[in-house]
Amino acid sequence: MKSFYPIPIAFCLFFCMFSAVFLEADTKAFASLQNTSQTEETNTPENLGPEISAPSAILMEASTGTILYEKNSHEKMRPASITKIMTLILIFEALESGKFTKTDPVTVSEHAAGMGGSQVYLEPGETQTVDDMIKCISIASANDACVAMAEFVEGSEDAFVARMNEKAKELGMNDTTFCNSCGLETEGHLTSAYDIALMSRELSVNHPEIHDYCTVWMDSITHTTKKGTSEFGLTNTNKLIRYYSYATGLKTGYTGQAKYCLSATASKNGVDLISVVMAEESPTVRNKDSVTLLDYGFAHCSIYEDANNQTLPELPVKKGTADTVPIRYKNPFSYVLTDGSSPDQVEKTIQLPKQVNAPVIEGTAAGRAVYSIDGKEIGSVEIVYLSSVDAPSLKDCFLHSLLLFLPE
Repeated sequence: MKSFYPIPIAFCLFFCMFSAVFLEADTKAFASLQNTSQTEETNTPENLGPEISAPSAILMEASTGTILYEKNSHEKMRPASITKIMTLILIFEALESGKFTKTDPVTVSEHAAGMGGSQVYLEPGETQTVDDMIKCISIASANDACVAMAEFVEGSEDAFVARMNEKAKELGMNDTTFCNSCGLETEGHLTSAYDIALMSRELSVNHPEIHDYCTVWMDSITHTTKKGTSEFGLTNTNKLIRYYSYATGLKTGYTGQAKYCLSATASKNGVDLISVVMAEESPTVRNKDSVTLLDYGFAHCSIYEDANNQTLPELPVKKGTADTVPIRYKNPFSYVLTDGSSPDQVEKTIQLPKQVNAPVIEGTAAGRAVYSIDGKEIGSVEIVYLSSVDAPSLKDCFLHSLLLFLPE
């Protein structure tokens, strides 16, 4: 029996050593995972970029929808008058569809005239043109004008709000529920900085005429009621229009519960940005944070453009009725660099065959121009044939063969 003791003892020692190795490996692996997690967290958009006071914010490049910075961007919050961005989208959609014109009169209802908050003091039965109503909403953030237009477009504010929520879903605004058309405090009327950026992009990019309204600093409308005629001044609620040289809009918001909000659009050197800040403590901080985000975006964005108007050499054609075929770029190329890269880093490579076989069809692709940064493709443009080249017919082949036998 004694002769068997060394085997169990050796086995136990080996097991302990083996376990220790695996324990050390697991510990290192766990530590590595922790380090990886910390690295990934450090590199998220929320933890990069400038420090701002807003509890929720986002910065988006408008043409591509690229997010440059975000902070709690999907947190559901009260939007106040930023709600009117969606109202304006639906107004412009109805205008562009021919449902009405800017000169059509809009009659103010008791319900619309009874709106509190920011207003232009429209009276029941008073009429204003669609154009003046848009001015009142865009410049002065008028709740009464907003509700009057909602009723004008859809027949009732409730029907208009239903359409607002439908449009929100179409745009992917999954954090949003609208309960009214103007943003007055109502339980359940919520959205997020991310969703506001989405609808701001929709309004700004697809209905750029809005900037003709929301960049106006001061204007006026004329009230004509039973009391007579009087002029009423409009002053833009977005102070960035006056104090930030790149500002192009878009909409402010404030209520006691929502606090100070702003969806700001700006353009510089061909780059268009959208900055959204929510629940700021004061209009001064709201504006400061917006400018900080926009300046950060402009520092990290640039545009690469290639007009593609150079003449390309003709391609040789094999077995065709012509020896060569002209080609050209199908269109110009532009790309918004959102990672701080320089346009000088973009490389262009032409991909074309040495020759092509007939038949060749005009307008079809011969090849492409490929654009890349550090070997990674960022886009391409087709190179197309400018004319067609047929393959020779039997008659052409016969005549060609005949010519070979004829004396020179």
